[in-house]
Amino acid sequence: MPPFRVGLLKRKLKHPIDESKDAGTCSPRDFSGNSDNDDEDFLNGEIQDNKEDATDSENEAGINSDTEQDKVLFEDEVDSVLGDIDHQSSSGESSELTDSEGDDSEGVSSESDEKNSNSGAESARNRQTSNHQKNAAKSNLFQNKNSIHVLATQISEAAITTKPVQQRDEYESGDTSDEEDRVNTTGDVPRWWYSEYEHLGYDLDGRRIARPPTRDHIDEFLRKCEDPEFWRTVKDPSTGQDVILSKDDLKLIERIRNGNVPSETHDEYEPWTEWFTREVLATPVRAFPESKRSFLPSRSEQLQVSRIVHALRMGWTKTRRQLASERRARSRSQRAFYDLWGGPDPDAVQRRATPRHLPAPRRPLPSHAESYNPPPEYLLDKREMKEWEKLKETPWKRKYTFLPTQHGSLREVSAYPRFIRERFLRCLDLYLAPRAIKMRLTIDAQDLVPKLPSPRDLQPFPTAEALRFEGHEGLVRSIDLDPSGQYLVSGGEDGTLRVWETSTGRCLRTVSLGEPVTRALWTPVSGLSLLAAAVGPELLLLNPGAGIGAHRVAERTDRLLEEPPPAHDVQMDERTRSCVQWQDVTTARVALGVRLQVHHFKPLAHVSWHARGDYLAVTVRDGGARSVCVHQVSRRRSQLPFRTAKGLVQCAAFHPHEPRLFVATQRAVRVYDLVKQELVRKLMTGAQWVSSLAVHPGGDNLLVGSYDRKCIWFDLELSGKPYQTLRLHGGAVRAVTFHRRYPLFASGGDDQNIVVSHGMVYNDLLQNPLLVPLKQLRGPEKRDDLCVLDLRFHPTQPWLFAAGADGSVRLYS
Repeated sequence: MPPFRVGLLKRKLKHPIDESKDAGTCSPRDFSGNSDNDDEDFLNGEIQDNKEDATDSENEAGINSDTEQDKVLFEDEVDSVLGDIDHQSSSGESSELTDSEGDDSEGVSSESDEKNSNSGAESARNRQTSNHQKNAAKSNLFQNKNSIHVLATQISEAAITTKPVQQRDEYESGDTSDEEDRVNTTGDVPRWWYSEYEHLGYDLDGRRIARPPTRDHIDEFLRKCEDPEFWRTVKDPSTGQDVILSKDDLKLIERIRNGNVPSETHDEYEPWTEWFTREVLATPVRAFPESKRSFLPSRSEQLQVSRIVHALRMGWTKTRRQLASERRARSRSQRAFYDLWGGPDPDAVQRRATPRHLPAPRRPLPSHAESYNPPPEYLLDKREMKEWEKLKETPWKRKYTFLPTQHGSLREVSAYPRFIRERFLRCLDLYLAPRAIKMRLTIDAQDLVPKLPSPRDLQPFPTAEALRFEGHEGLVRSIDLDPSGQYLVSGGEDGTLRVWETSTGRCLRTVSLGEPVTRALWTPVSGLSLLAAAVGPELLLLNPGAGIGAHRVAERTDRLLEEPPPAHDVQMDERTRSCVQWQDVTTARVALGVRLQVHHFKPLAHVSWHARGDYLAVTVRDGGARSVCVHQVSRRRSQLPFRTAKGLVQCAAFHPHEPRLFVATQRAVRVYDLVKQELVRKLMTGAQWVSSLAVHPGGDNLLVGSYDRKCIWFDLELSGKPYQTLRLHGGAVRAVTFHRRYPLFASGGDDQNIVVSHGMVYNDLLQNPLLVPLKQLRGPEKRDDLCVLDLRFHPTQPWLFAAGADGSVRLYS
């Protein structure tokens, strides 16, 4: 029973006669037994019901009632929550009345705990079942006057205590999501505010949350030893309970400590969505609703519409339909007829003969020196006055046509003596000087620049020098990488062939060939360890050895080259034998790694491998019709594909996928079909002298470099003319190359600059290639007006290797 109801019961039981006497509107009650039914209803309504007492509001005139009520309500141990029902105190007080009433009150109290006796129907049913028992108990109680005083004394001396609210484990259901209701409703206040109290806060019903018992260090140590889940147990500061972290919580904490994103499903590198662009969209990107003001009619628009309606009614303005009808009527009435056989209109002839009026040019505004009070710096000093006097006979050489003079006010300015003279000359200029209209073009320079993507969006590409390979004593003529990209071969003017490790720059092997190495190429087949080197008029095929690459690959290469082909496969015609000879390799060269040797009648200028690694195209200097020779390694035979000379051949290269051969002469590039043995296409470069040639890995595009500082891009599917001519260098372009994997190409020459460009070739035939210069790299040092002699890209990485005239090979990454 709540404390305030206990106080009301005490007051009514202690002074039943005094209250009835003081209240003038109520009849006195007799407690002797004559009004048993009334007493029964009074006790019933006060003890069992939780509703407000109407009799208490009518009998408030008691003198000691407020004092006794305050004494009960503000007891030290009474809980401040009036809505809570103390079942123990109510059961203890009711047991002092009689045995039968005590039993009844306990039954009612227990029933109220289980079924929440707030329902009126259950209370009425309980009153009907216990009316007979209470009548006998109440009659005995009111007949004995001493029992009333004893009851009042016990009620006043009773200490109303409250037990702490039973704690609920908020994690017993297993749900630890952040969306559940908070048990502790104290809010975001410091926890030390409750350090002096026995509770931590209040729950949703306003009841106190008791503080759990604290453990000392010994208890913590014993718990640490006995509890296997101690290492992942934390304490909730809001409720004081121990919470065992789950596996997902541990993963989340570990990701946060490692500096990762808490969610495993979050993708940090997902494609960026351009929500806001510079392009004007058809629909606005807004997620908020329109304001209420936009749905209300505008007052200004209403006035404007009213003016238009008034003008239409008064006839001041007309609708579009009326204007169209009037226009049609006017055109029908004033239809013009032309005299086809008549002479010209004299008025029209006069209008055409009259010259167009040209306005006279405006005179320039007067300067500061022409002011009546010019600044001091415009006035002539003594030295300038002397020069002014000296030029008296030649006044046109003076700085000014007048003498700057300072006046105190505008009224002191005298008449200008040359006014009439200058007006006369002005009129002569306007009369005699011819004037013409000049059409001025208003073209913005930014509109003429093509819109290209930013180089930052086209990464990766080489940006700086990373490593330098030094060891050659002269020019480095040629470089190439093996198919894996692990080794680099270089040939120079010092007659040496060097093999390097690309990752460290360490020289693994040096082969001295005695003559300058013009060209050095690695076979494109990854299953063979074979090098092709052009040394003067000889073509040497070398095996770099077991120390370079896999030893099994080197052994397999030796076994393939040891077995000679059948004699009938080696036969060549007389014309070819006079130019090319397959010679036996000497013992000294075998020790150097040379496996095959082909001798030509003149020095070699260029060598290129076929994609399958069995054919080589060799270019001979000044060979005429025998400038291009094709060798087959497996059969040890050669052939001359051309009968007549089509120009001075510079280089030749195979198509990466199709049986075609590109032959670059001095001014053109010819494409031959090797199966049909005919000319397919002739590409006119427009250059004065072609220097190098590179075929795109796709085979549909071609890049040509020339000595007249041009890089010419050909789209073979588009036209036989250059798709685009790039002028990126200030000197001769000596080397061009493509990357096998990335859309990159590079060019280098004698201007000490290496230009890396983006060349994207699309699969869509309707879309042209995209060419964007990206980076200008600093090349090697110049020697004898030469700088970059050869360029190669790494097979898999965006790295660029450059062979320099200073005897070094540089890596750019």
